[in-house]
Amino acid sequence: MLGLVLSTLPTIAEARAATATRARPALTRDAAAMRALTQRLPRTAVTKVDCGQIPGICEVQAGTNLFYIDPSARYLIVGRIYDMETHQDLTAARLLAINPDMLVGAAASAKAQETDSAGLAPSRPQSASGAAAAPAPAQKVSLASLPANGAIEWGSGNASAPKVTVFSDFHCGYCRALHQTLKAMGVRVTERPISILGTRAISEAVICSEDKAAAVERAYGDQEVAKRACDTSGLDANEAFARAHGFTGTPVLVREDGAVLLGFRPREFLESWLKGAPDPCARP
Repeated sequence: MLGLVLSTLPTIAEARAATATRARPALTRDAAAMRALTQRLPRTAVTKVDCGQIPGICEVQAGTNLFYIDPSARYLIVGRIYDMETHQDLTAARLLAINPDMLVGAAASAKAQETDSAGLAPSRPQSASGAAAAPAPAQKVSLASLPANGAIEWGSGNASAPKVTVFSDFHCGYCRALHQTLKAMGVRVTERPISILGTRAISEAVICSEDKAAAVERAYGDQEVAKRACDTSGLDANEAFARAHGFTGTPVLVREDGAVLLGFRPREFLESWLKGAPDPCARP
């Protein structure tokens, strides 16, 4: 009998813990997860943490990016959540709610760009109550100050092909989609990684790889990239440049003339934009 009682103790304790977790106000759970996450990823400015939508998982919004953590922020989940009963892609639905214009490739409003973007952390962690707003995204920039050791060159070998610079995060779904689109377009790409979703280690592995273009493919394919030591100060320069110019989400595209495009767009839009067409999202 004593053995039976002792064997049930862990189950009882777990049940009590689960009950306490359910009873804890949602706001308290969200704030606790936010605090834990900012300690784990101090370079990531988190817009919102919601632990009440999916049992056992907290949804994290970082600007137009979406990922998930457990309530203790020990485990980070990058991917899609599907509801097997309703046959719904919950991640797609949330991404559409967060930024519907960008998802379908239409023009997002300037106000949405200024208020919904918070992907790249400021110099200090953001608290649950919010932090100082990042500067409004620049509409035109000069990349002349950025060092070569923060860039990966890939794409067309044709010198007459259009060229574009992309600030990206290897765990960003929109960046992965853009990567595939630009490959199909046959353009010349200068990729400059910035760490938003805790991907600094991946960026360093790619930058230090002997075959950087192949390493980019592996990184976007969620494959391991061998780690090598090298000078990674170029990544610091990328992130400082992004912060200074208000690039608070990914991807960010910069045309050869310095024009800036925030977010993913479909191929037809990109082909027109790379030829010099204006971005209808840009502020007047």
